[in-house]
Amino acid sequence: MTMVGPKPTLHSGAVRFRTAKRKTESMALKSYKPTTPGQRGLVLIDRSELYKGRPVKALTEGLTKSGGRNNTGRITSRRRGGGAKRLYRIVDFKRNRFDVPATVERIEYDPNRTAFIALIRYRDGEQSYILAPQRLAIGDEIVAGAKVDIKPGNCMPFSGMPIGTIVHNIELKPGKGGQIARAAGAYAQFVGRDGGYAQIRLSSGELRLVRQECKATVGAVSNPDNSNQNFGKAGRMRHLGKRPSVRGVVMNPIDHPHGGGEGRTSGGRHPVTPWGKPTKGARTRNTNKASQKLIIRSRHAKKKGR
Repeated sequence: MTMVGPKPTLHSGAVRFRTAKRKTESMALKSYKPTTPGQRGLVLIDRSELYKGRPVKALTEGLTKSGGRNNTGRITSRRRGGGAKRLYRIVDFKRNRFDVPATVERIEYDPNRTAFIALIRYRDGEQSYILAPQRLAIGDEIVAGAKVDIKPGNCMPFSGMPIGTIVHNIELKPGKGGQIARAAGAYAQFVGRDGGYAQIRLSSGELRLVRQECKATVGAVSNPDNSNQNFGKAGRMRHLGKRPSVRGVVMNPIDHPHGGGEGRTSGGRHPVTPWGKPTKGARTRNTNKASQKLIIRSRHAKKKGR
């Protein structure tokens, strides 16, 4: 009897896994064999091709954890706390060094974000971290400028960009630095011009305007398989700083509006937060915001009954 597919290999303490290569990205997913309960169904990103050393010390700073608490010590964001200690990598979201070519030295894992980061070195020797786009390889040369080649990692304002370009790390205010499409696998498409504004279509379906002076980086963000991971056990989420989430319907009436009742209940017709505010799909956006007029089509427009 012959085996079909890649042979299992040994990894980290004789744990056997299978790799499933993706066409769009050099990274792959690792599916583990269930030798322990925590490995049953475990699917992780294969980060073997990433740099394995420590980050550049000059480009890091300390990071303190808040545990979801504000300056008075009260929990304002539930279900946070613990987690592994992290160093913050200072990522350049502004890309202000125009017409100075830089070479990609390595691709690194960043514990503070879902995307990978790339260490680049400019011609004058200065180093910097940027968000690594898909199909960016070690040794590639990238540049930021008013009008540069359309290749992953190059950065330019929308005024010098052809319509139809796939972009990420998009500025909302000129010179402020990228704020849109920074998570793993995220991207937007430059679909048109309207006066002094550029029309971009976000991956959520929203169509909005930004000033043409705003910069964006060509390509989609790296690590698109991040959402396909299955962490296998609760302990791995604790390592990420996420605490358990208890549903309101299993609480007592004093603890949550959904609590109490005889037997199992669904939580009522209108789901609410512990403080009585509508949740699970309730609109919370302030339609009087100044940026509201820059949204041409809402991300909800494609949904029926909205």
